[in-house]
Amino acid sequence: MKNLRMIIEYDGTGYYGWQRQRGDITIQQVLEEILQKITGEKVTLHGSSRTDAGVHALQQVAHFRTSSRIPERNLLMGLNSLIPGNIVVRDLAEVSDDFHARYSAKSKTYFYRIYNSPVRAALQRNYCWCVFRLLDAGRMGEAASVLTGVHDFTAFCSARRETKSPVREVYTARVEREEGSFLKFTIEANGFLRHMVRTIVGTLVEVGKGRFTPMDFREILESRDRARAGVTAPPQGLFLAGVKYE
Repeated sequence: MKNLRMIIEYDGTGYYGWQRQRGDITIQQVLEEILQKITGEKVTLHGSSRTDAGVHALQQVAHFRTSSRIPERNLLMGLNSLIPGNIVVRDLAEVSDDFHARYSAKSKTYFYRIYNSPVRAALQRNYCWCVFRLLDAGRMGEAASVLTGVHDFTAFCSARRETKSPVREVYTARVEREEGSFLKFTIEANGFLRHMVRTIVGTLVEVGKGRFTPMDFREILESRDRARAGVTAPPQGLFLAGVKYE
């Protein structure tokens, strides 16, 4: 029995997230069904992160066990020839038996793209949040720096939490203005709560608009009160950018 690791890139538009759900099409479901066709085995994929509906990935990591003797290169080519064009397996390789895509991960990095312009985006509409009011990226970056370190993120997560502890350690959190009216928020942490990044972004946008100050942002974090934070930003601006294992 081999343990195989996959690195997957996907456009989450039109999918109900990573995790298999009854009645809805998901990334996990599509890949498992194709793997079953190729190997003749029922395969269960374990992903590093349960991305929500509409969220994208540049480097989702997953693993599965198989008794198939198909060489990894052939399996990779076969997968990419059968899966939809909005999903691609970038790499497939055998790993140690104790490797787990989720539990072996040391950190994950996400970024969120905001299109900050008085006119909405057309070609980028599925890959950003259009915010029409001019945002102060400097103030947003100052607020984001508060996130680094170990904190209770209850104020920035969904009420329906999937883990018992709301405490996470953030290694990096920054806001940068990019070309073409884009703002990019990047965050690396040892783990994330449900809707955590999107709620942080929604609150940072309020800082950028001047509704909150960076000090207000700190107080919201420390309050552990979700009602004080901003809206949950829409999913299409969010990307799983990478997962570290060492």
